[in-house]
Amino acid sequence: MDNSGKEKEAIQLMADADKKVKSSGSFLGGMFGGGPQKVEEACEMYCRAANMFKMAKNWNAAGNAFCKAARIHMQLQNKHDCATSFIDAGNAFKKSDPNEAIKCLNASIEIYTDMGRFTIAAKHHINIAEIYESEMVDIEKAIAHYEQAADYYKGEESNSSANKCLLKVGGYAAQLEQYQKAIEIYEQVGASTMDNPLLKYSAKEYFFKASLCHFIVDELNAKIAVEKYEEMFPAFTDSRECKLLKKLLEAHEEQNSEAFTEAVKEFDSISRLDQWHTTLLLRIKKTIQGDEGDLK
Repeated sequence: MDNSGKEKEAIQLMADADKKVKSSGSFLGGMFGGGPQKVEEACEMYCRAANMFKMAKNWNAAGNAFCKAARIHMQLQNKHDCATSFIDAGNAFKKSDPNEAIKCLNASIEIYTDMGRFTIAAKHHINIAEIYESEMVDIEKAIAHYEQAADYYKGEESNSSANKCLLKVGGYAAQLEQYQKAIEIYEQVGASTMDNPLLKYSAKEYFFKASLCHFIVDELNAKIAVEKYEEMFPAFTDSRECKLLKKLLEAHEEQNSEAFTEAVKEFDSISRLDQWHTTLLLRIKKTIQGDEGDLK
């Protein structure tokens, strides 16, 4: 479908809106001569133009038009509309300019936190974290935004949402060899889910991940941790994860890399291990007589 006509229409609409803003005079001066009405009309025109640009898939132009609308809303003290326009701008820029998208989403977050809307602010911190993950490949910055989102969710008693963000942080922390940070997160989330009938099944997974992080740091730490988790959460003892950990600890103690690999293979044949688990298990295996092999 040819939307070039929409783009031309949008460009004209932007020009007309710009004229309206200029003709309203200085904003404060225009307050007494129909200025605000003209500015409001211009704001609507920018939004209409932005949507036409979206139809034409001109994401940069759409983002810029939404930004112009946001700035007018800011002048008019329409905080909610201003934040919404910045989010619309951010969503458009996501498709063309990740840096601009982040700037717009940060602008909306400032407004929402100022209004005390921390749950919405948290959601947009997640959006920024996802841009850093997928577009910018800047994991440290993604972690910072997930942590901020978790803080806001906790403050609003949205513990399940906070835990989702923390688990993202824990996963990345372990990959970046920040094992103590990962352990603290997995233990915290495990402890908060083990008493919840709907979530307790997941607790064994979090204690398993914490144990693997312990294992990389120190084998004795891992042994002590496994015993602690069994005491805290008796269901952990009968889990396949706990049984695997005990086999791995035994193989490690005996410096038996074949037994280590066999235990991993057996577990993986029933419960597929993802890339995260495989990476950590390989790091542990390499501590057995400097083994450089794989797990399969």
